[in-house]
Amino acid sequence: MTILADAALVVAAFFIGAIPFGIVVSRLFFRRDLRAEGSGNIGAANALRSLGKGGAIAVLVLDGLKGALPVVAGRALDGPALAAVAAFAAIAGHCFSPFLGFRGGKGVATHFGAVIAFAWPAGAIFAAVWLAVVLVTGYSSAGSLLATLAMIPALWLWAGPTAGLYAVAAALLITYMHRGNIARLRAGTESVLPLFRTVKGRPPA
Repeated sequence: MTILADAALVVAAFFIGAIPFGIVVSRLFFRRDLRAEGSGNIGAANALRSLGKGGAIAVLVLDGLKGALPVVAGRALDGPALAAVAAFAAIAGHCFSPFLGFRGGKGVATHFGAVIAFAWPAGAIFAAVWLAVVLVTGYSSAGSLLATLAMIPALWLWAGPTAGLYAVAAALLITYMHRGNIARLRAGTESVLPLFRTVKGRPPA
């Protein structure tokens, strides 16, 4: 029964992670499709560009819960190993949603929610790194990548080696999902957040 329950939680985490809240929020409250706005991504950063701060906060919170709830449930059911697998399943569901033809977002907000559930100090570091990088560069993608990498030692320290290994797996997947952003960062063509009026002489996209 324990194996079946563990497997059921991982599958449930994947499908919960696959719920495209960016599209749900944009269609339900804004009568728009986030995939047709801004960068076309369904995450909180594009929601900020396209829907404003209210829409972005809603998407961030909902996507974050997709990562936090599997961690809480996994710990309660069978400990940190199940929590780690369930959290990764939620990120994978977000990135490769069967509801969107196995396409999706980049997993950052879902990972952030999982990090907070594993250890809130690590979550505070995630937010601080992201904010610092975006304040300096204007690039949400750069902030997301560096904050994700910072979670490897942070989770290892505050939540143990199992959570640290989860952070490694999450960083690999999130970096892969940002491969287009990395190419644009190298080329100097990456869009900045609309929160910043100009960065390096360019207006926000």
